Amino acid sequence: MMLQKIPYQALLDTLQQKGNLSAIELKKVERVQKTTVADSLPQLIVKLGLCSELDVANAFVEAGQFEKVIAGQYPEEPQLPENISLRFLKNYHLIGLGEADDTVTVALMDPEDSFVLDALRLATGKQVIAKVGLLSEIDAALEVQYGQGRSKIDKLVDDSGDYDIGEEDLEHLKDLASEAPVIKMVNLIMQRAIELKASDIHIEPFEQALKVRLRVDGVLQDINAPPVKSTAAVISRIKIMAKLNIAERRLPQDGRIKIQMLGKELDLRISTIPTMYGESVVIRLLDKDNTVLDFAALGFSDKHLQQFTDVLALPHGIILITGPTGSGKSTTLYAALKQLNTTARKIITVEDPVEYQMEGINQIQAKPQIGLTFAVALRSIVRQDPDVIMIGEMRDLETARIAVQSALTGHLVLSTLHTNNAAGGITRLLDMGLEEYLLTSTVNGILAQRLVRKLCVECKQPYSASPELIDDMQLRRFAPAGDIVLYHPVGCPACAGLGYRGRVAIIEFLPMSNAISKAIMAHEDAGAIQELAISEGMMTLYDNGLDKVMQGITTLEEVLRVTSVA
Repeated sequence: MMLQKIPYQALLDTLQQKGNLSAIELKKVERVQKTTVADSLPQLIVKLGLCSELDVANAFVEAGQFEKVIAGQYPEEPQLPENISLRFLKNYHLIGLGEADDTVTVALMDPEDSFVLDALRLATGKQVIAKVGLLSEIDAALEVQYGQGRSKIDKLVDDSGDYDIGEEDLEHLKDLASEAPVIKMVNLIMQRAIELKASDIHIEPFEQALKVRLRVDGVLQDINAPPVKSTAAVISRIKIMAKLNIAERRLPQDGRIKIQMLGKELDLRISTIPTMYGESVVIRLLDKDNTVLDFAALGFSDKHLQQFTDVLALPHGIILITGPTGSGKSTTLYAALKQLNTTARKIITVEDPVEYQMEGINQIQAKPQIGLTFAVALRSIVRQDPDVIMIGEMRDLETARIAVQSALTGHLVLSTLHTNNAAGGITRLLDMGLEEYLLTSTVNGILAQRLVRKLCVECKQPYSASPELIDDMQLRRFAPAGDIVLYHPVGCPACAGLGYRGRVAIIEFLPMSNAISKAIMAHEDAGAIQELAISEGMMTLYDNGLDKVMQGITTLEEVLRVTSVA
Protein backbone atom coordinates (compact mmCIF):
# COMPACT_ATOMS: atom_id res chain seq x y z
CA MET A 1 0.00 0.00 0.00
CA MET A 2 2.90 2.37 0.64
CA LEU A 3 4.44 1.83 -2.80
CA GLN A 4 2.13 4.32 -4.56
CA LYS A 5 4.34 7.00 -6.11
CA ILE A 6 3.27 10.65 -5.76
CA PRO A 7 3.29 12.16 -9.28
CA TYR A 8 6.20 14.55 -9.90
CA GLN A 9 7.43 14.37 -6.29
CA ALA A 10 10.96 13.32 -7.31
CA LEU A 11 11.02 16.06 -9.98
CA LEU A 12 9.96 18.74 -7.51
CA ASP A 13 12.41 17.51 -4.86
CA THR A 14 15.27 17.65 -7.40
CA LEU A 15 14.33 21.15 -8.60
CA GLN A 16 14.23 22.38 -5.00
CA GLN A 17 17.52 20.69 -4.04
CA LYS A 18 19.25 22.33 -7.03
CA GLY A 19 17.83 25.73 -6.05
CA ASN A 20 15.77 26.06 -9.25
CA LEU A 21 12.40 26.16 -7.47
CA SER A 22 11.64 27.70 -4.09
CA ALA A 23 8.88 26.61 -1.71
CA ILE A 24 6.96 29.84 -2.37
CA GLU A 25 7.19 29.29 -6.14
CA LEU A 26 5.97 25.72 -5.72
CA LYS A 27 2.88 26.93 -3.85
CA LYS A 28 2.26 29.40 -6.69
CA VAL A 29 2.35 26.54 -9.22
CA GLU A 30 -0.01 24.44 -7.13
CA ARG A 31 -2.49 27.34 -6.87
CA VAL A 32 -2.44 27.91 -10.63
CA GLN A 33 -2.74 24.17 -11.32
CA LYS A 34 -6.07 24.06 -9.47
CA THR A 35 -7.51 26.53 -11.98
CA THR A 36 -6.35 24.77 -15.17
CA VAL A 37 -6.38 21.25 -16.56
CA ALA A 38 -4.76 22.08 -19.90
CA ASP A 39 -1.13 21.96 -18.72
CA SER A 40 0.73 19.36 -16.71
CA LEU A 41 2.79 20.44 -13.69
CA PRO A 42 6.16 20.57 -15.56
CA GLN A 43 4.56 22.59 -18.38
CA LEU A 44 3.15 25.05 -15.85
CA ILE A 45 6.54 25.48 -14.17
CA VAL A 46 8.07 26.44 -17.52
CA LYS A 47 5.10 28.54 -18.68
CA LEU A 48 5.15 30.59 -15.45
CA GLY A 49 8.86 31.31 -16.02
CA LEU A 50 9.95 29.68 -12.75
CA CYS A 51 12.37 27.22 -14.39
CA SER A 52 13.80 26.83 -17.86
CA GLU A 53 12.98 23.86 -20.12
CA LEU A 54 16.56 22.69 -19.60
CA ASP A 55 16.22 22.81 -15.79
CA VAL A 56 13.07 20.67 -15.94
CA ALA A 57 14.57 18.17 -18.41
CA ASN A 58 17.76 17.78 -16.34
CA ALA A 59 15.69 17.33 -13.16
CA PHE A 60 13.67 14.54 -14.84
CA VAL A 61 16.95 12.83 -15.80
CA GLU A 62 18.32 13.04 -12.26
CA ALA A 63 15.07 12.20 -10.48
CA GLY A 64 13.36 9.65 -12.68
CA GLN A 65 16.17 7.83 -14.49
CA PHE A 66 14.91 9.15 -17.83
CA GLU A 67 17.33 9.54 -20.74
CA LYS A 68 17.51 13.03 -22.27
CA VAL A 69 17.30 13.58 -26.03
CA ILE A 70 19.29 16.42 -27.58
CA ALA A 71 18.35 18.38 -30.69
CA GLY A 72 20.52 16.45 -33.16
CA GLN A 73 19.00 13.08 -32.15
CA TYR A 74 15.47 13.72 -33.50
CA PRO A 75 14.69 11.85 -36.76
CA GLU A 76 13.72 13.91 -39.80
CA GLU A 77 10.87 11.55 -40.79
CA PRO A 78 7.75 10.70 -38.70
CA GLN A 79 8.22 7.59 -36.57
CA LEU A 80 4.67 7.09 -35.23
CA PRO A 81 1.61 5.48 -36.90
CA GLU A 82 -0.71 7.72 -38.93
CA ASN A 83 -3.58 7.20 -36.48
CA ILE A 84 -1.76 9.46 -33.96
CA SER A 85 -2.67 13.00 -34.93
CA LEU A 86 -0.26 15.91 -35.21
CA ARG A 87 -2.60 17.93 -32.99
CA PHE A 88 -2.17 15.36 -30.20
CA LEU A 89 1.63 15.45 -30.60
CA LYS A 90 1.73 19.26 -30.51
CA ASN A 91 -0.65 19.57 -27.56
CA TYR A 92 1.46 17.26 -25.40
CA HIS A 93 4.89 18.18 -26.90
CA LEU A 94 5.50 14.58 -27.93
CA ILE A 95 7.57 13.15 -30.80
CA GLY A 96 8.39 9.67 -32.06
CA LEU A 97 12.01 8.51 -32.05
CA GLY A 98 11.69 4.96 -33.39
CA GLU A 99 9.51 1.84 -33.54
CA ALA A 100 10.33 -1.86 -33.01
CA ASP A 101 8.22 -5.04 -33.08
CA ASP A 102 6.82 -4.61 -29.59
CA THR A 103 8.00 -1.15 -28.47
CA VAL A 104 7.75 2.45 -29.56
CA THR A 105 10.24 5.05 -28.32
CA VAL A 106 9.14 8.65 -27.85
CA ALA A 107 10.47 11.88 -26.40
CA LEU A 108 8.19 14.23 -24.55
CA MET A 109 8.51 17.27 -22.35
CA ASP A 110 6.70 15.42 -19.52
CA PRO A 111 7.71 11.72 -19.50
CA GLU A 112 5.62 11.10 -16.36
CA ASP A 113 2.34 12.08 -18.03
CA SER A 114 0.42 8.82 -17.54
CA PHE A 115 -2.53 9.95 -19.69
CA VAL A 116 -0.31 10.47 -22.74
CA LEU A 117 1.62 7.24 -22.22
CA ASP A 118 -1.59 5.21 -21.76
CA ALA A 119 -3.10 6.78 -24.90
CA LEU A 120 0.02 5.85 -26.87
CA ARG A 121 -0.14 2.24 -25.64
CA LEU A 122 -3.76 1.95 -26.75
CA ALA A 123 -3.11 3.61 -30.12
CA THR A 124 -0.02 1.55 -30.99
CA GLY A 125 -0.66 -1.69 -29.09
CA LYS A 126 2.96 -1.58 -27.98
CA GLN A 127 4.99 -0.80 -24.89
CA VAL A 128 6.12 2.82 -24.74
CA ILE A 129 9.71 3.79 -23.89
CA ALA A 130 9.64 7.41 -22.75
CA LYS A 131 12.57 9.82 -22.91
CA VAL A 132 12.68 13.48 -21.94
CA GLY A 133 13.25 16.37 -24.35
CA LEU A 134 13.18 20.15 -24.31
CA LEU A 135 9.76 21.56 -25.18
CA SER A 136 11.13 23.99 -27.79
CA GLU A 137 13.34 21.33 -29.42
CA ILE A 138 10.45 18.85 -29.63
CA ASP A 139 8.21 21.48 -31.25
CA ALA A 140 10.97 22.38 -33.73
CA ALA A 141 11.53 18.68 -34.56
CA LEU A 142 7.77 18.21 -35.12
CA GLU A 143 7.95 21.03 -37.67
CA VAL A 144 10.73 19.14 -39.45
CA GLN A 145 8.83 15.82 -39.37
CA TYR A 146 5.32 17.03 -40.17
CA GLY A 147 5.65 20.64 -41.34
CA GLN A 148 7.98 22.38 -43.72
CA GLY A 149 11.11 22.05 -41.59
CA ARG A 150 11.06 25.68 -40.48
CA SER A 151 12.17 27.07 -37.14
CA LYS A 152 10.10 29.25 -34.82
CA ILE A 153 11.91 32.32 -36.10
CA ASP A 154 11.09 31.41 -39.74
CA LYS A 155 7.41 31.05 -38.84
CA LEU A 156 7.42 34.40 -37.08
CA VAL A 157 8.81 36.03 -40.23
CA ASP A 158 6.09 34.38 -42.35
CA ASP A 159 3.41 35.69 -39.98
CA SER A 160 4.79 39.23 -40.02
CA GLY A 161 4.72 42.03 -42.54
CA ASP A 162 7.41 43.57 -44.69
CA TYR A 163 10.64 44.44 -42.85
CA ASP A 164 12.49 45.79 -45.86
CA ILE A 165 12.42 49.46 -44.88
CA GLY A 166 14.62 52.45 -45.36
CA GLU A 167 17.08 53.28 -42.61
CA GLU A 168 15.74 56.84 -42.55
CA ASP A 169 12.17 55.78 -41.74
CA LEU A 170 12.51 56.02 -37.95
CA GLU A 171 8.82 56.03 -37.08
CA HIS A 172 8.18 52.92 -39.16
CA LEU A 173 11.24 51.30 -37.56
CA LYS A 174 9.94 52.07 -34.06
CA ASP A 175 6.56 50.56 -34.96
CA LEU A 176 8.15 47.38 -36.35
CA ALA A 177 10.46 47.01 -33.35
CA SER A 178 7.39 47.07 -31.10
CA GLU A 179 5.42 44.46 -33.06
CA ALA A 180 4.86 40.99 -31.60
CA PRO A 181 6.90 39.00 -34.18
CA VAL A 182 10.07 41.08 -33.62
CA ILE A 183 9.62 40.97 -29.83
CA LYS A 184 9.25 37.18 -30.04
CA MET A 185 12.34 36.86 -32.26
CA VAL A 186 14.50 38.75 -29.76
CA ASN A 187 12.99 36.79 -26.85
CA LEU A 188 13.71 33.48 -28.61
CA ILE A 189 17.36 34.45 -29.09
CA MET A 190 17.69 35.42 -25.41
CA GLN A 191 15.84 32.30 -24.28
CA ARG A 192 18.19 30.07 -26.26
CA ALA A 193 21.19 31.87 -24.77
CA ILE A 194 19.89 31.35 -21.23
CA GLU A 195 19.16 27.65 -21.82
CA LEU A 196 22.68 27.06 -23.16
CA LYS A 197 24.17 29.14 -20.29
CA ALA A 198 25.85 31.45 -22.81
CA SER A 199 27.91 34.39 -21.53
CA ASP A 200 27.44 36.56 -24.65
CA ILE A 201 25.12 36.97 -27.63
CA HIS A 202 26.72 38.32 -30.83
CA ILE A 203 24.29 39.77 -33.41
CA GLU A 204 26.24 40.62 -36.56
CA PRO A 205 24.74 42.05 -39.78
CA PHE A 206 26.28 41.19 -43.16
CA GLU A 207 25.24 41.97 -46.71
CA GLN A 208 23.35 38.72 -47.31
CA ALA A 209 22.64 37.50 -43.78
CA LEU A 210 22.14 38.40 -40.14
CA LYS A 211 24.38 36.16 -38.03
CA VAL A 212 23.64 35.26 -34.40
CA ARG A 213 26.27 33.48 -32.32
CA LEU A 214 26.40 32.49 -28.66
CA ARG A 215 29.55 32.23 -26.59
CA VAL A 216 29.15 29.06 -24.52
CA ASP A 217 32.02 28.20 -22.17
CA GLY A 218 34.23 30.67 -24.03
CA VAL A 219 33.63 29.24 -27.52
CA LEU A 220 31.31 30.82 -30.12
CA GLN A 221 28.63 28.73 -31.84
CA ASP A 222 26.01 29.66 -34.45
CA ILE A 223 22.28 29.50 -33.75
CA ASN A 224 19.28 30.01 -36.00
CA ALA A 225 19.02 33.72 -36.85
CA PRO A 226 16.27 36.05 -38.13
CA PRO A 227 16.40 36.88 -41.88
CA VAL A 228 18.55 39.74 -43.09
CA LYS A 229 15.49 41.89 -43.97
CA SER A 230 14.58 42.05 -40.26
CA THR A 231 18.06 43.30 -39.20
CA ALA A 232 17.06 46.91 -38.56
CA ALA A 233 13.92 45.92 -36.63
CA VAL A 234 15.68 43.33 -34.44
CA ILE A 235 18.59 45.64 -33.54
CA SER A 236 16.19 48.54 -32.91
CA ARG A 237 14.16 46.32 -30.57
CA ILE A 238 17.29 45.60 -28.50
CA LYS A 239 18.25 49.29 -28.48
CA ILE A 240 14.75 50.28 -27.32
CA MET A 241 14.96 47.71 -24.48
CA ALA A 242 18.35 49.17 -23.46
CA LYS A 243 17.01 52.76 -23.69
CA LEU A 244 19.53 53.64 -26.42
CA ASN A 245 19.04 56.17 -29.19
CA ILE A 246 17.79 54.21 -32.22
CA ALA A 247 18.36 57.22 -34.48
CA GLU A 248 22.11 57.19 -33.73
CA ARG A 249 23.76 54.58 -35.95
CA ARG A 250 27.13 56.25 -36.55
CA LEU A 251 28.58 56.03 -33.03
CA PRO A 252 29.04 53.16 -30.52
CA GLN A 253 26.53 53.02 -27.68
CA ASP A 254 26.36 51.13 -24.37
CA GLY A 255 23.34 50.27 -22.26
CA ARG A 256 21.79 47.81 -19.82
CA ILE A 257 18.65 45.71 -19.71
CA LYS A 258 17.14 43.98 -16.68
CA ILE A 259 14.85 41.10 -17.61
CA GLN A 260 13.19 38.10 -15.98
CA MET A 261 13.11 35.06 -18.22
CA LEU A 262 12.90 31.31 -17.62
CA GLY A 263 12.79 31.86 -13.87
CA LYS A 264 15.99 33.92 -13.80
CA GLU A 265 16.61 37.60 -13.18
CA LEU A 266 19.30 38.69 -15.62
CA ASP A 267 21.31 41.85 -16.02
CA LEU A 268 22.24 42.33 -19.68
CA ARG A 269 25.02 44.67 -20.86
CA ILE A 270 24.50 45.93 -24.39
CA SER A 271 27.22 47.25 -26.69
CA THR A 272 26.62 48.47 -30.25
CA ILE A 273 29.15 49.52 -32.89
CA PRO A 274 28.57 50.66 -36.49
CA THR A 275 29.75 48.25 -39.21
CA MET A 276 29.51 48.16 -43.02
CA TYR A 277 26.01 46.64 -43.12
CA GLY A 278 24.42 47.93 -39.92
CA GLU A 279 25.12 47.89 -36.21
CA SER A 280 26.85 44.93 -34.58
CA VAL A 281 25.39 44.19 -31.14
CA VAL A 282 26.99 42.21 -28.31
CA ILE A 283 24.90 41.32 -25.28
CA ARG A 284 26.72 40.17 -22.12
CA LEU A 285 24.48 38.02 -19.91
CA LEU A 286 25.21 38.42 -16.22
CA ASP A 287 23.48 35.70 -14.22
CA LYS A 288 24.21 36.23 -10.54
CA ASP A 289 22.65 32.85 -9.65
CA ASN A 290 25.19 30.98 -11.81
CA THR A 291 28.22 32.97 -10.67
CA VAL A 292 30.27 30.95 -8.19
CA LEU A 293 32.30 33.19 -5.87
CA ASP A 294 34.25 30.38 -4.25
CA PHE A 295 38.00 30.07 -4.86
CA ALA A 296 38.07 26.25 -4.87
CA ALA A 297 35.20 26.06 -7.38
CA LEU A 298 36.92 28.68 -9.56
CA GLY A 299 40.00 26.43 -9.90
CA PHE A 300 42.37 27.52 -7.11
CA SER A 301 44.53 24.63 -5.93
CA ASP A 302 45.47 24.34 -2.24
CA LYS A 303 48.82 26.07 -2.87
CA HIS A 304 47.32 28.95 -4.87
CA LEU A 305 44.46 29.34 -2.43
CA GLN A 306 46.88 29.63 0.50
CA GLN A 307 49.11 32.12 -1.31
CA PHE A 308 46.22 34.29 -2.44
CA THR A 309 44.41 34.32 0.90
CA ASP A 310 47.70 35.20 2.61
CA VAL A 311 48.09 38.38 0.52
CA LEU A 312 44.39 39.18 0.95
CA ALA A 313 44.93 39.10 4.71
CA LEU A 314 47.62 41.82 4.53
CA PRO A 315 46.37 45.21 5.80
CA HIS A 316 47.67 47.25 2.85
CA GLY A 317 49.28 46.92 -0.57
CA ILE A 318 48.21 46.17 -4.14
CA ILE A 319 46.96 42.85 -5.52
CA LEU A 320 46.75 42.61 -9.32
CA ILE A 321 44.85 40.10 -11.45
CA THR A 322 45.97 39.87 -15.07
CA GLY A 323 44.72 38.21 -18.23
CA PRO A 324 42.95 39.00 -21.50
CA THR A 325 39.26 39.90 -21.81
CA GLY A 326 37.05 36.95 -20.85
CA SER A 327 39.59 35.22 -18.63
CA GLY A 328 37.50 35.50 -15.43
CA LYS A 329 39.41 38.38 -13.80
CA SER A 330 36.23 40.12 -12.59
CA THR A 331 34.85 36.92 -11.07
CA THR A 332 38.08 36.38 -9.11
CA LEU A 333 37.96 39.99 -7.93
CA TYR A 334 34.38 39.58 -6.72
CA ALA A 335 35.32 36.34 -4.95
CA ALA A 336 38.11 38.24 -3.17
CA LEU A 337 35.70 41.05 -2.22
CA LYS A 338 33.22 38.50 -0.91
CA GLN A 339 35.91 37.10 1.41
CA LEU A 340 36.95 40.61 2.54
CA ASN A 341 33.38 41.85 2.99
CA THR A 342 32.85 41.97 6.76
CA THR A 343 31.24 44.54 9.03
CA ALA A 344 34.72 45.55 10.22
CA ARG A 345 35.79 46.73 6.74
CA LYS A 346 34.58 49.51 4.47
CA ILE A 347 34.93 48.53 0.82
CA ILE A 348 34.54 50.92 -2.11
CA THR A 349 34.86 49.98 -5.78
CA VAL A 350 35.05 51.99 -8.98
CA GLU A 351 34.11 49.92 -12.01
CA ASP A 352 33.26 50.31 -15.67
CA PRO A 353 30.77 48.74 -15.76
CA VAL A 354 29.49 47.44 -12.40
CA GLU A 355 28.94 43.79 -13.30
CA TYR A 356 27.45 42.40 -10.08
CA GLN A 357 25.90 44.31 -7.22
CA MET A 358 27.16 43.10 -3.85
CA GLU A 359 25.45 43.77 -0.54
CA GLY A 360 27.53 45.82 1.87
CA ILE A 361 29.96 47.17 -0.75
CA ASN A 362 29.87 50.74 -2.08
CA GLN A 363 30.13 50.41 -5.87
CA ILE A 364 30.76 53.38 -8.18
CA GLN A 365 30.00 53.28 -11.90
CA ALA A 366 32.67 55.19 -13.83
CA LYS A 367 31.26 57.61 -16.43
CA PRO A 368 34.09 59.07 -18.53
CA GLN A 369 31.63 61.01 -20.70
CA ILE A 370 30.80 63.28 -17.74
CA GLY A 371 34.34 63.33 -16.38
CA LEU A 372 33.93 60.58 -13.75
CA THR A 373 37.04 58.57 -14.68
CA PHE A 374 38.83 55.99 -12.52
CA ALA A 375 41.36 58.63 -11.43
CA VAL A 376 38.71 61.25 -10.54
CA ALA A 377 36.65 58.70 -8.60
CA LEU A 378 39.75 57.42 -6.76
CA ARG A 379 40.65 60.89 -5.50
CA SER A 380 37.25 61.11 -3.81
CA ILE A 381 37.29 57.51 -2.60
CA VAL A 382 40.35 58.01 -0.37
CA ARG A 383 38.47 60.77 1.49
CA GLN A 384 35.71 58.28 2.30
CA ASP A 385 37.98 56.39 4.75
CA PRO A 386 37.82 52.93 3.08
CA ASP A 387 39.78 49.88 4.17
CA VAL A 388 39.66 48.16 0.78
CA ILE A 389 39.54 49.77 -2.67
CA MET A 390 38.80 47.86 -5.86
CA ILE A 391 39.64 49.48 -9.21
CA GLY A 392 38.06 47.78 -12.22
CA GLU A 393 41.16 48.26 -14.35
CA MET A 394 44.46 50.17 -14.20
CA ARG A 395 44.32 51.91 -17.56
CA ASP A 396 46.74 54.81 -17.19
CA LEU A 397 49.58 56.22 -15.14
CA GLU A 398 47.34 58.62 -13.19
CA THR A 399 45.14 55.76 -11.95
CA ALA A 400 48.22 53.66 -11.09
CA ARG A 401 49.80 56.54 -9.12
CA ILE A 402 46.67 57.11 -7.02
CA ALA A 403 46.43 53.35 -6.38
CA VAL A 404 50.05 53.33 -5.20
CA GLN A 405 49.46 56.34 -2.94
CA SER A 406 46.38 54.60 -1.51
CA ALA A 407 48.43 51.47 -0.78
CA LEU A 408 51.17 53.53 0.86
CA THR A 409 48.62 55.23 3.14
CA GLY A 410 47.25 51.98 4.55
CA HIS A 411 44.66 50.76 2.05
CA LEU A 412 44.35 47.34 0.41
CA VAL A 413 43.91 47.89 -3.33
CA LEU A 414 42.66 45.26 -5.81
CA SER A 415 42.75 45.80 -9.56
CA THR A 416 43.21 44.18 -12.98
CA LEU A 417 45.64 44.55 -15.90
CA HIS A 418 45.58 43.23 -19.46
CA THR A 419 48.81 41.23 -19.73
CA ASN A 420 49.72 37.71 -20.84
CA ASN A 421 51.29 36.48 -17.60
CA ALA A 422 52.03 37.54 -14.03
CA ALA A 423 55.54 38.86 -14.78
CA GLY A 424 54.08 40.90 -17.63
CA GLY A 425 52.05 42.85 -15.05
CA ILE A 426 55.28 44.28 -13.62
CA THR A 427 56.63 45.45 -16.98
CA ARG A 428 53.20 46.85 -17.91
CA LEU A 429 53.25 49.13 -14.83
CA LEU A 430 56.84 50.16 -15.54
CA ASP A 431 55.90 50.95 -19.16
CA MET A 432 53.10 53.16 -17.88
CA GLY A 433 55.75 55.21 -16.10
CA LEU A 434 55.44 53.95 -12.52
CA GLU A 435 58.74 54.11 -10.61
CA GLU A 436 60.41 50.82 -9.63
CA TYR A 437 60.74 51.67 -5.95
CA LEU A 438 56.99 52.47 -5.70
CA LEU A 439 56.06 49.24 -7.45
CA THR A 440 58.22 47.00 -5.26
CA SER A 441 57.05 48.67 -2.04
CA THR A 442 53.32 48.41 -2.78
CA VAL A 443 52.55 45.36 -4.98
CA ASN A 444 52.01 42.27 -2.78
CA GLY A 445 51.28 39.78 -5.53
CA ILE A 446 50.18 39.34 -9.15
CA LEU A 447 47.81 36.58 -10.23
CA ALA A 448 47.45 35.62 -13.91
CA GLN A 449 44.64 33.39 -15.11
CA ARG A 450 42.85 31.87 -18.10
CA LEU A 451 39.62 29.89 -18.39
CA VAL A 452 39.50 26.38 -19.84
CA ARG A 453 36.43 24.25 -20.48
CA LYS A 454 35.80 21.40 -18.03
CA LEU A 455 35.23 17.89 -19.32
CA CYS A 456 31.67 16.60 -18.91
CA VAL A 457 31.82 14.11 -16.03
CA GLU A 458 28.99 12.06 -17.58
CA CYS A 459 30.71 11.18 -20.86
CA LYS A 460 34.47 11.85 -20.72
CA GLN A 461 36.45 8.90 -22.06
CA PRO A 462 39.84 7.78 -20.68
CA TYR A 463 42.82 6.89 -22.85
CA SER A 464 46.43 6.03 -22.12
CA ALA A 465 48.91 8.73 -23.09
CA SER A 466 51.53 7.55 -25.60
CA PRO A 467 55.25 7.69 -24.66
CA GLU A 468 55.76 10.38 -27.34
CA LEU A 469 53.00 12.55 -25.86
CA ILE A 470 54.35 12.05 -22.33
CA ASP A 471 57.83 13.16 -23.42
CA ASP A 472 56.61 16.04 -25.58
CA MET A 473 54.41 17.49 -22.81
CA GLN A 474 56.81 16.52 -20.00
CA LEU A 475 54.00 14.80 -18.11
CA ARG A 476 56.38 12.71 -15.98
CA ARG A 477 56.85 15.80 -13.79
CA PHE A 478 53.33 15.14 -12.48
CA ALA A 479 53.38 11.32 -12.44
CA PRO A 480 56.95 9.92 -12.16
CA ALA A 481 55.87 6.30 -12.62
CA GLY A 482 53.06 4.15 -14.03
CA ASP A 483 50.58 4.66 -16.84
CA ILE A 484 49.30 8.16 -17.46
CA VAL A 485 45.57 8.28 -18.17
CA LEU A 486 44.10 11.34 -19.87
CA TYR A 487 40.54 12.01 -21.13
CA HIS A 488 38.80 12.75 -24.42
CA PRO A 489 35.58 14.81 -24.74
CA VAL A 490 32.76 12.65 -26.15
CA GLY A 491 29.38 14.41 -25.95
CA CYS A 492 26.11 13.36 -24.34
CA PRO A 493 22.68 14.84 -23.50
CA ALA A 494 24.01 16.29 -20.23
CA CYS A 495 26.51 18.53 -22.08
CA ALA A 496 24.36 19.08 -25.19
CA GLY A 497 26.76 16.93 -27.21
CA LEU A 498 29.77 19.20 -26.66
CA GLY A 499 31.85 16.98 -24.34
CA TYR A 500 32.49 19.97 -22.08
CA ARG A 501 30.37 21.50 -19.34
CA GLY A 502 31.38 24.65 -17.47
CA ARG A 503 34.78 26.31 -17.12
CA VAL A 504 37.59 26.41 -14.59
CA ALA A 505 40.54 28.78 -14.15
CA ILE A 506 44.19 27.87 -14.67
CA ILE A 507 46.37 30.13 -12.56
CA GLU A 508 49.88 31.37 -11.84
CA PHE A 509 50.60 33.51 -8.80
CA LEU A 510 53.71 35.66 -8.44
CA PRO A 511 54.30 36.89 -4.87
CA MET A 512 56.59 39.91 -4.47
CA SER A 513 59.68 38.33 -2.89
CA ASN A 514 62.97 40.08 -2.03
CA ALA A 515 64.72 38.48 -5.01
CA ILE A 516 61.99 39.65 -7.43
CA SER A 517 62.08 43.16 -5.92
CA LYS A 518 65.85 43.28 -6.55
CA ALA A 519 65.32 42.08 -10.15
CA ILE A 520 62.77 44.86 -10.73
CA MET A 521 65.13 47.48 -9.28
CA ALA A 522 67.83 46.14 -11.62
CA HIS A 523 65.49 46.68 -14.62
CA GLU A 524 65.28 42.99 -15.50
CA ASP A 525 62.79 42.13 -18.28
CA ALA A 526 59.60 40.08 -17.89
CA GLY A 527 61.30 36.86 -19.07
CA ALA A 528 64.02 37.08 -16.42
CA ILE A 529 61.47 37.86 -13.69
CA GLN A 530 59.35 34.90 -14.86
CA GLU A 531 62.36 32.56 -14.69
CA LEU A 532 63.23 33.83 -11.22
CA ALA A 533 59.65 33.31 -10.00
CA ILE A 534 59.66 29.74 -11.41
CA SER A 535 62.96 29.02 -9.60
CA GLU A 536 61.25 30.21 -6.39
CA GLY A 537 58.42 27.70 -6.90
CA MET A 538 55.85 29.51 -9.03
CA MET A 539 53.68 27.15 -11.09
CA THR A 540 53.08 28.63 -14.56
CA LEU A 541 49.72 28.82 -16.32
CA TYR A 542 50.81 25.99 -18.61
CA ASP A 543 51.90 23.74 -15.74
CA ASN A 544 48.75 24.44 -13.76
CA GLY A 545 46.78 23.55 -16.87
CA LEU A 546 48.70 20.25 -17.26
CA ASP A 547 48.05 19.51 -13.59
CA LYS A 548 44.29 19.86 -14.24
CA VAL A 549 44.65 17.67 -17.35
CA MET A 550 46.27 14.96 -15.21
CA GLN A 551 43.37 15.22 -12.76
CA GLY A 552 40.87 14.62 -15.58
CA ILE A 553 39.34 18.09 -15.23
CA THR A 554 40.15 19.32 -18.75
CA THR A 555 42.02 18.32 -21.91
CA LEU A 556 45.42 19.07 -23.41
CA GLU A 557 43.69 20.78 -26.34
CA GLU A 558 41.99 23.24 -24.00
CA VAL A 559 45.21 24.11 -22.18
CA LEU A 560 47.06 24.65 -25.46
CA ARG A 561 44.14 26.76 -26.75
CA VAL A 562 44.55 29.41 -24.05
CA THR A 563 48.26 29.26 -23.17
CA SER A 564 51.63 28.32 -24.60
CA VAL A 565 54.39 25.96 -23.50
CA ALA A 566 56.45 27.59 -20.78
